[in-house]
Amino acid sequence: MERKELTCIECPVGCQIEVELDGGKVVSVKGNSCPRGKMYAENEVVCPKRVVTSTIKTDRGELVPVKTDKPIEKYKMFDVMGIINERICKAPIKIGDILIENICGDANLIATGNSTK
Repeated sequence: MERKELTCIECPVGCQIEVELDGGKVVSVKGNSCPRGKMYAENEVVCPKRVVTSTIKTDRGELVPVKTDKPIEKYKMFDVMGIINERICKAPIKIGDILIENICGDANLIATGNSTK
C-alpha cells in the first residue's frame, strides 16, 4: 500500500487529504470535508489535470489573455504551450472567443480578455 498526502485546492478550506493506493488504484480518501475534495484527490494521484492560462499574440502585435475551457492532463501542458506560442490570432478578439478548437483532446483555448486594436 502506498499513501500520499495532499492539500486540496478545490476551495479556500485547504483540507489535508490522505489517499491510500494499491497498485496505482485509489483504495481510500480521508480528510476531505466535501465531495469535491474526494474527487480532486482521486484525480490528482491518478491523472493530475490543470487549466492552462497564458497569452496569445494577435496579428496587430498585442497579447491577449487566454485559458483552456477545461482542465487538461498535466503532462500535456508543454505541448499546449508550444501550440499557443506558435499561433498568431486575427484581431479583433472578444472575451469568450474560441481561438483554438481541440487544442488538447476536447479542450478549447478561449480568450479571457479583449484585444484593444
